[in-house]
Amino acid sequence: MVVVGSGAGGSVAALELAAAGRQVTVLEEGPRVGTADLAAASQAGNMRRLYRNGGLTPIFGTPTIAYGEGRCVGGTTLVNGGLLWEPPPHLLARWAAQAGIDGYRAQDLEVHLKTVTTRLGVLTQRHGAGNRDSQLLAAGAERLSWDWQHADRAVRDCLHRNRCTTGCTSGAKQSMTVSYLPQAEALGAEIRPGTRVVRVLHDGRTARGVLAVGPDGARTVYRARAVFLAAGPLGTPALLQRSRIQHRAAGRRLSLHVNLRTIARFPEPVHADRGTIFTAQLKEFGDQGVLIMPANVSRGSLAAALAGRPAPDTRRLLADFDHLGVFTTQVRLHGTAAVRAVPGGGLLLRHAMTAVDHGALCDAFRKGAALLFAAGATELTPPVAAAPALHSPADAEEFCRRVRPRDWELVSVHGMASAAMGTADRGGVCDADGRPHGFRGLRVCDASVLPGVTGISPQGTIMAFAHEIVSRFNNP
Repeated sequence: MVVVGSGAGGSVAALELAAAGRQVTVLEEGPRVGTADLAAASQAGNMRRLYRNGGLTPIFGTPTIAYGEGRCVGGTTLVNGGLLWEPPPHLLARWAAQAGIDGYRAQDLEVHLKTVTTRLGVLTQRHGAGNRDSQLLAAGAERLSWDWQHADRAVRDCLHRNRCTTGCTSGAKQSMTVSYLPQAEALGAEIRPGTRVVRVLHDGRTARGVLAVGPDGARTVYRARAVFLAAGPLGTPALLQRSRIQHRAAGRRLSLHVNLRTIARFPEPVHADRGTIFTAQLKEFGDQGVLIMPANVSRGSLAAALAGRPAPDTRRLLADFDHLGVFTTQVRLHGTAAVRAVPGGGLLLRHAMTAVDHGALCDAFRKGAALLFAAGATELTPPVAAAPALHSPADAEEFCRRVRPRDWELVSVHGMASAAMGTADRGGVCDADGRPHGFRGLRVCDASVLPGVTGISPQGTIMAFAHEIVSRFNNP
């Protein structure tokens, strides 16, 4: 068995196939970096080493969106916030109805989600030492009578070092590198880092293996009884295109969450570089696809976020760093993006954000501003380089009236549904077993196979779907 990719989906495939007694080879494009190496490197160094394009893959459109995903053993699980939410039953029911698939409703995935949460030690993360920004978010929500909750995270004995998104330096966060993958290796699976799969080999109906380029640049053919594609929401559709497998449909619709970053100044010290990322999350507007959470930050990452602003503004904010909190508002987009493989192994990404999306961004920012002013913020810096500081809800309303679609500074770290599961007549790329329509010996088991956008951090949903897909393969 060949598994392409070692993130949330690929690691599930590796472990479950190995546990069934199968010979498994995992091919991972990026490097393997251990906990000690993460701790020894700077955050900037880890960004360059662990993320594709240093975390700045552009999705062209109005505006250009910076997309970040892991490119390393463990995939994005090595560099995410460790959030692990279970997909809401109503979301799974809607997907089943819209995509014409069955076997992925809440009752079907319950056993898989229990397996995931047990293996990863998922717990409700309370505020640790620091986390004043999370406490302020919770206080603001309570003043407005809005619903918030502590985050569910895959973590064991967190030391609150605030390095989640550049690789946990204590090994507490249960990324695939310290959980599923070591267990798969103990059962005989082999992981080959620095190995980029060029295309899937097939005879027009059945996958026979893959062609890959190793760390030394040599090309190697890996023959396999079955190939499991888990190269991520960008890499999987690109491989399908290069392999001429469902190449007209794969990558046509990439669904996204985008993040608005708001900097809030408080009269009291916040020390946002202390504590743990995401220990509180506003859930009041989750049914509208809007979530708000603190994004613990270092001076360096704040300076990078301010790069497009006038130098005096940047100096002023950095000088008052201890009183700043940085908050992320996640918004579910209605418009989609397209993934296109280009010669030389590259990708071209374009999105079509709609007028509805622009309105949703304004509404989400308005909600975030109300929350932060209620929490005691005296000044907000919105995610638009040319915008002035805001000092009241009325200022925020005027900002929303004036902002244009091209003005937003947007980041995305959640892509999905770029090779979506569904019947062919409803636009599905893969069937309910994860097989691209018309092909045998090939299954897709990562974020790209999800039927739509989750509206929550997708790792739990990805892993549950991957468990079900591999279970169907192991138990036909």
